[in-house]
Amino acid sequence: MALVKPPWLKIQLKREESFDKIDATMKKYNLHTVCQEAHCPNISECWNSGTATFMIMGDVCTRGCRFCAVKSGRPLVLDHEEPRKLARAVKEWGLGYIVITSVDRDDLPDQGSQNFASCIQEARRENPKTLIEVLVPDFRGNEECIKTIVSACPDVFAHNIETVRRLQNVRDARASYEQSLFVLKKSKEFGIKYSKSSLMLGLGETEQEIIEAMRDLRAIGVDIITFGQYLQPSNKHVQITEYVHPDKFEHFKKIAEDMGFLYCASGPFVRSSYRAGEFFRLIKKQ
Repeated sequence: MALVKPPWLKIQLKREESFDKIDATMKKYNLHTVCQEAHCPNISECWNSGTATFMIMGDVCTRGCRFCAVKSGRPLVLDHEEPRKLARAVKEWGLGYIVITSVDRDDLPDQGSQNFASCIQEARRENPKTLIEVLVPDFRGNEECIKTIVSACPDVFAHNIETVRRLQNVRDARASYEQSLFVLKKSKEFGIKYSKSSLMLGLGETEQEIIEAMRDLRAIGVDIITFGQYLQPSNKHVQITEYVHPDKFEHFKKIAEDMGFLYCASGPFVRSSYRAGEFFRLIKKQ
């Protein structure tokens, strides 16, 4: 029996001038956003405020995670002009903070890590004052790929463990809890200052399992954590088991802060990149 969506999960899409401007710029440069591809519920809030999360290397992923709305299959050939196009789009919008993420590209020898680095470098060359966060795949735990990203000097290195250890089977078989922890641990060892991860709630996890995941992340030095409600993209995706009440999200936020995370964004509509620039600037002021 399908769960009835509670009143706190209703959101209204409002199109304002900035929303249309971003949409037009994306089409002009043939760029993609995770906001659109992953059906993010915050697209209205973020786009209307003039921010977006770029999804590089196309909109087709080589992985097949059971929770994700992004298409999976055989990706297209890389657009080697993409770093330049991304940098120009950032300049046109005048953004002070951007997030760069990607589909998985297991088909490429370097899994797309050099393209990631090139996007960071081009964006910074064209926009020297812009802060850059990257949300990267696991690169199958390849240390050289991780090092390539860190060497490009993003301000924040993010990689999502997605859910608790017991429920990792909702991810593609090539992903794992331990491998994700390894990626985040290596980013710190290679010199990244701020690292970040995110969990979806509503897949059947227990409070103790969530706390265990938080402890595992803090043990390897992760600085920032976010919690959001899993929303089933279609009947073909893994079923939701619970709509978590906003009070519970606040409860986990308090636990995360007590554990020493520099900040925790936690709520039904929160996603990894939600208000990322605003929260990161608060850290920089501390």
